[in-house]
Amino acid sequence: MSAPGGVPVPSAPPSYEETTGINVNYPQPYPVPEHGLKPEGKGMNPPPYMGQPAPVNNPVTVQTVYVQQPVVFYDRPVQMCCPSCNQMIVTRLSYDSGALTWLSCGGLCLLGCIAGCCLIPFCIDALKDVDHTCPNCNTLLGSYKRL
Repeated sequence: MSAPGGVPVPSAPPSYEETTGINVNYPQPYPVPEHGLKPEGKGMNPPPYMGQPAPVNNPVTVQTVYVQQPVVFYDRPVQMCCPSCNQMIVTRLSYDSGALTWLSCGGLCLLGCIAGCCLIPFCIDALKDVDHTCPNCNTLLGSYKRL
């Protein structure tokens, strides 16, 4: 073939297989459609798997476990789930004289407050230990010790 000016028209370039020297007759790991035939659908369907039988639908048992975070008690009421009665509660507080109360009393005695002023720490809740109880079942849930 030649162009009107007498210049020959180049033919199509060689294919990839011809250029790289791949043996076209080598068996492929997947089916290659023959020239002129289109593959069916968008892709080739793999052969059915014949290894194991289809799994049997067994009922699955699911167990839900609730992990309750440890509650830290301070001198304020705490909203929590009571482990005894399993109710959502706000703890009830009660104050007891503890180490800080007695040390405050002793310190005031050393400063000369002997005539009864040394007993003032027993009237101040901020110097006492705190017990948290459930308002429903009266179970002691925890304590907060000042010292």
